[in-house]
Amino acid sequence: MTGEPAGSNEALFARAQAVIPGGVNSPVRAFRAVGGTPYFVARGEGPYVWDVEGTRYVDLVQSYGAVIAGHAHPRIVEAVTRAAAEGTSFGAPTEREVLLAEAIAERVPSCEKVRLVSSGTEATMSAVRLARGATGRDAVVKFAGGYHGHGDALLAESGSGVALLDADESGTVPGSAGVPAGAVADTTIAAYNRVPRLDGRVACVIVEPIAANMGLVPPRPGFLAELRAECDRVGALLVFDEVITGFRVARGGAQELSGIRPDLSCFGKVIGGGLNIGAFGGRADLMDHLAPLGPVYQAGTLSGNPLATAAGLAALDLLDAAAYETLGDRAARFGRGLQDAFDAAGLTARALVAASLVGLHLGPDDPVDYETARRTDESAYASLFHALLRRGVALAPGAYEVLFPGLAHDDALLEAVVDQVAEAAAEVARGGWPRS
Repeated sequence: MTGEPAGSNEALFARAQAVIPGGVNSPVRAFRAVGGTPYFVARGEGPYVWDVEGTRYVDLVQSYGAVIAGHAHPRIVEAVTRAAAEGTSFGAPTEREVLLAEAIAERVPSCEKVRLVSSGTEATMSAVRLARGATGRDAVVKFAGGYHGHGDALLAESGSGVALLDADESGTVPGSAGVPAGAVADTTIAAYNRVPRLDGRVACVIVEPIAANMGLVPPRPGFLAELRAECDRVGALLVFDEVITGFRVARGGAQELSGIRPDLSCFGKVIGGGLNIGAFGGRADLMDHLAPLGPVYQAGTLSGNPLATAAGLAALDLLDAAAYETLGDRAARFGRGLQDAFDAAGLTARALVAASLVGLHLGPDDPVDYETARRTDESAYASLFHALLRRGVALAPGAYEVLFPGLAHDDALLEAVVDQVAEAAAEVARGGWPRS
């Protein structure tokens, strides 16, 4: 059907459901959490996307953070176009792989060596394998509400509330059908912003240095430093999942802001300039456990893909000190504007800001962990989501995602969005959502 008009969103979704499970290639896109029919994007430019019906939206999803300079940025498009003309994949080393690894290592001092992969999930699962191989230990600790991709060992949840490693029973169960209990038997879940007591079984602790998969939950003062010290106490490795925060919140990622140096770091999104990529890096002595130097196997035909490395290098080149100052200032003003809009409408809601990330929590108090993050009113979020969509503003179709204002969202546009939020919030409040 190539070349035929796409038609309406509903018609295209019906066609998609006939050939794609749920009609989507990533679950949240199906709008199950908010209801309704997903819009199908036809194109994007700067801060906007247009759907197949021609409706324009201010896009605050920005490919869930992968796009930081705006859609179809001319320099990234040029870089990808030039790379594509030279060949799209070789299965052999290329110069840009070296350049991108050097760029990451230069920006992130903890990454003395870097291995490029094809996704954030591949980065995290490979980092955990490396941690296990390098330490000779099996146990892994993650935090409730932290999403680290869909690798089996990390797709776990607590079966009996929040479990700490020194509890008698961790209560860890698979977080998905198809994940054997044995795959998560050595995975323990702790509460974010609380440091678990570790022991000599632990290979690594993996953590988002700014949690952005349960809404937006910043680390409390001292949390990451205490976690670093606890890992050091038992010889466990500290792994930062910076797939979202890496090169988004600062030139050196969240570890630059915190001053905490992890043993291994995982990246994705921004380093691909909107194309598929991932990476993990760390101390040279650890990274040298990877094949072909060491016994920890990891490979990928499309790792270091020429188009992704070209786009990533172009994106990183746009992100100088002035860019990060702009991103931070805009996010701060946007957050204040959103909070004022909610307060004026009488909505019990919190606009949260951490560096250049913005989160919404539809409840009275800032969340500090997964338990408190889940107190957000998902039904109210769905109402707000659709009220904004009708006004041409696109948020992520799920209450636990963050907003990604980027370099293309100038102050005038964000002020206009705040005005739309004020109207939408008032509409939701009139519908009976609890008033403050």
